Amino acid sequence: MSNIREFIRAASGTGNKATLAVRGGRLVNVVSEEIYQADVAIYGERIIAVGDISDYVGPETKIIDATGKYLVPGMIDGHLHVECSKMSLTSFAKAVVPLGTTSIVTGLDQIIVVGGPAAAREFLDEARDTPLKVFWGAPCKTPYTMPRSTVGHYFSPADHQATHHWPECVGIWETVREFIQEEDPDVLAALELAEKSRLPVLGCCPMTRGARLNGYQQSGVRADHESYSPEEMLEKLRAGMHVVVRESSISHFLSDNLRIVTEMGVKALRRISFCTDDVVASDILKRGHLDNMVRMAIAMGISPMAAIQMATINGADALRIDDKVGSISPGRAADILLVNDLREFRIDAVIAKGEEVARDGRMAVDLVPPPRSAELLTSMKVAPLELDDLKLRYDGQGDSAAAMAIAVTPEKIFVRTRRDVTLPVKDGCVLADPAQDIQYVTVVERYGKTKNRPVAFTSGFGLREGAIASSTAPDDNNIICIGANPEDMQVAINHLIANHGGQVVVRDGKVVSFLHLPIGGIVSDIEPSEMAALEDELDDAARALGCTLPWPFMYMFVLQITAIPEYAITDLGVVDCVQLKVISPLRGNGGEGERAAAAE
Repeated sequence: MSNIREFIRAASGTGNKATLAVRGGRLVNVVSEEIYQADVAIYGERIIAVGDISDYVGPETKIIDATGKYLVPGMIDGHLHVECSKMSLTSFAKAVVPLGTTSIVTGLDQIIVVGGPAAAREFLDEARDTPLKVFWGAPCKTPYTMPRSTVGHYFSPADHQATHHWPECVGIWETVREFIQEEDPDVLAALELAEKSRLPVLGCCPMTRGARLNGYQQSGVRADHESYSPEEMLEKLRAGMHVVVRESSISHFLSDNLRIVTEMGVKALRRISFCTDDVVASDILKRGHLDNMVRMAIAMGISPMAAIQMATINGADALRIDDKVGSISPGRAADILLVNDLREFRIDAVIAKGEEVARDGRMAVDLVPPPRSAELLTSMKVAPLELDDLKLRYDGQGDSAAAMAIAVTPEKIFVRTRRDVTLPVKDGCVLADPAQDIQYVTVVERYGKTKNRPVAFTSGFGLREGAIASSTAPDDNNIICIGANPEDMQVAINHLIANHGGQVVVRDGKVVSFLHLPIGGIVSDIEPSEMAALEDELDDAARALGCTLPWPFMYMFVLQITAIPEYAITDLGVVDCVQLKVISPLRGNGGEGERAAAAE
């Protein structure tokens, strides 16, 4: 707003002429739901006039000829953990801006647990030098785990007080249902501050219906992105929420959720918007980003206008940022897409922040990442592991032990179930059994606050040998590792520690594939194409070990998320995500695992 006088004069025709004019195009007006011929005048980073702009064009005005093309607002990803892409904001902009995404809403929660608000501030400052607008939601608290796992920084009410005034702050991010259910004092304090700051509350309530939904809504939540069925989404819509359809790299909900429109008769389409939540470069470069969601919705029979609204103005309305983005209107950001055919919806050119930045799917400007702080480049505070750290001791009798494994399947996405198994015991340790598809899993606390490194079991990954490990793993970004034997797991974990972060595949004691993630141990500045190639290499290497899942590393790194039932693992151990308590992976020692099994 510092230049408001200058913008007022330019838009009134009494000041400077337009810096850029887009002429000859057909405007897709997502507010009035019309398509008509209109030119657009831009001054700096804002739209100053739409329609007849002849009085705004001067000799220095740059002209873009949009004859025969549609003018579509830049698209908005309404909920995105951008760090889970493993790309820095500069690299992520290179990936998605040519596809028409010009704004994202993110909590930067993954870098916050590593480096606190200072790290988030670094990322937000970085975004200013890219064509991508980053709106920030202050996390309700970090980490989101219950019981609370160990992280580098715990985002607190004091942090809310210190950051709500940031110009990028648009709401309270990822308000996990369990925090409201358990009346978490830090989260309730954050909500009180949000009310004083007049910030909307943004939700996270998967599989929440009935009385639980009624109780959750007392938090004042405005929008939610976690509907696992169209029936759940319809209930939330009827209860007054803005509902956000998610189509991530591993969780494909769009086709099912939009049945509320195509089969269930819902006509309140302006309350439905889009997000991707967690996406990776290899998927973006193959399928697209929000442009892919628009195409998918149109293929289901939804009109191009409605699909485009879901990717633009609807999300802006839900987040109360429609005065800034979401439509091609005077006073809004000069973010405009040139599209040849609305049904095919392929982006020909992208104007962002008042400049043509991409054409024919490629960036038209150079983006250079900033220098990184030493704190973010040296975030590993843990000593190398010994082999004994990765063995699960057993004080029972006999040569076998009753255990439980955290089971994953491609069909259930994030939902982890329980698998009860009998495992061999040797030299006082319970062994994994790849023949039963039972692997070890461990989480190593990497911030130097504890020596937590629990060992448990998982099933569904199919590893017959070797190990895979990652230091990017929401919600706490401790090192997670799955392996068929402790020896390869030790090599994998210690390789990540020595290199201050990444993802790795080890076989027969040797590193066979490695993706270096030096920034906070979770992201890199490499080009999206290079990231995609390394992701494919890692997944292929994991499949060579026997892994049968479509996205081996994504299925592994979400094992630490306790906000989605039924089981997870953090640096505290195996977590029963329904009872919200740590349990033992062994059922024969009279531990929590045994009591939980008996209760079932």
